[in-house]
Amino acid sequence: TNCLTTVWRLFKNLSEDQQRYEKQLIFEHPAFIKLCQQLLRDSRRMTRGDLVFSLHAVVNLGVPQNTLLVQTLVRVCQEKLNQLDNRCISVLATTLAGLDKDKNVSALQAGLQLLVEQRIPSIRDIFILQNLMKCMGKDAPVFLKKKLEMAVLKEIDHLTFPNALRVFLALVAMNYCSIPILNACSKKIQENVHDAPFRQLILILEACYTLQYRNVRLFSALADYVNSTACLWDKRQIILFLSAFETLGFQPSELMGIFAEKVIEDPEFLNLKNLLIVLQVYSRLNYVPRGQKHLFFETLHSCLNKYLPQISNTELLKAVYSLCILGYLPHRALDELLQKDSRDELLLSGDLYKEKKEMMLRCVKACMELDSSSFTKPAFVPTENSPSLVSLNLRKAREALIELLGDENMFQQNVQLPYKYHIDFEIRMDSHRKKVLPIAATDDHADSGVQRLAFLFVPLSAFCVGTVHPQGKLAMKKRHLNKLGYHVILILNKKFQEMTNEDAVEFLKGKIYSENAFPSSEVAVQDNN
Repeated sequence: TNCLTTVWRLFKNLSEDQQRYEKQLIFEHPAFIKLCQQLLRDSRRMTRGDLVFSLHAVVNLGVPQNTLLVQTLVRVCQEKLNQLDNRCISVLATTLAGLDKDKNVSALQAGLQLLVEQRIPSIRDIFILQNLMKCMGKDAPVFLKKKLEMAVLKEIDHLTFPNALRVFLALVAMNYCSIPILNACSKKIQENVHDAPFRQLILILEACYTLQYRNVRLFSALADYVNSTACLWDKRQIILFLSAFETLGFQPSELMGIFAEKVIEDPEFLNLKNLLIVLQVYSRLNYVPRGQKHLFFETLHSCLNKYLPQISNTELLKAVYSLCILGYLPHRALDELLQKDSRDELLLSGDLYKEKKEMMLRCVKACMELDSSSFTKPAFVPTENSPSLVSLNLRKAREALIELLGDENMFQQNVQLPYKYHIDFEIRMDSHRKKVLPIAATDDHADSGVQRLAFLFVPLSAFCVGTVHPQGKLAMKKRHLNKLGYHVILILNKKFQEMTNEDAVEFLKGKIYSENAFPSSEVAVQDNN
């Protein structure tokens, strides 16, 4: 056993190429063959520790699972299962996680799961607990996941930084979102973030996405750390951080500002793949650097132009769409995109993403018209409304507006606008914003003195995490509605639904009659405050 485990320890520290070469030498070595034969003969007389560690080493050295040696060791482990201590159980669980399911392995896994269930109350070592969580995996029954969770929570006060990282990732392997454990791990990670290597920071963010765990303090701590040490990181590493934050919908504004400066200073490092990532990150998180907006756009546009001869039509659409969301029109790329051949190729009938591409093209065309410098606010905007189609989660708002305004003829609901835009409720007011006007009295004619309010009840996911900063698509819609003459009022639907009916009425009254509810200036691409 000592020989095998020593070989494995040496072997695992080699590079992949070295491992392939050394593995061949090990397997061809006469002493290794004799060692395996001796292990096969003595397996039933070995101590529990030697047995489990030998199986672990043999499997990890790459001895095939269907060999007599591996199958015999698996069967003997099954016979001696009840004799194993907690450490041996942990090592055996790790080994079985790396094996394919066959008759013997499945039988041993089933027995091990029953044993783990019995032993959990006696396990006090968080390292062993997190390893069992990882090895039991997502297929473990819910009651077993719950027992492991409770065992970890009992020892949570003794959590160290390395174990906090391991437990975080073990929850991902188990596909189990335990908020109390994640909060405790997050706190420990925040305290020791300077000790975490790059790869682990990325794994933490990926784990948060997988578990749908949103912790603004954790995200801010990681972003602040990367921001404060930005000069030490490779630009491509920062791109990976930004991409991970974008996936979570979190805007690390200071880091994005610093990275934008790096792009402006030296855009040559942006290959096509990284350019597309950067465009997606900045457009979805709705961020443009202060004071350098035009220069930043021009730099990205120049990079995109450089790749036009080699870029695919789908990549070109994504790039143009991202810039358009930010309110910038890349004219040369637009000309290339809207050529008939490119458009026809994008909308092939068999394409699984055809609907998404159609939506992106529609947005691009709307931006070309509404964000053009030659566009002027129309005197009259044709609308259609479908009152019978008000969704369930807007009924509360409708009832509150009827109570507040006295009549459902004082507002429109489910309003369809040009460019495929939709607003939940529209209210019209006089030029002094003191009086709500009946819809019928202001229909069918243009009146420059009428103020139009567009109410959008939006989900939490439409904002950057932990803020009321709208993400790219919502910011674009708000900008375009402003261009069409609307004052847009964004309401977080979840919070509105939690209000009492009386509070809902007062809330809407404040939004309608407050002078600060709808400033006259057009919406900016971003609002960093």
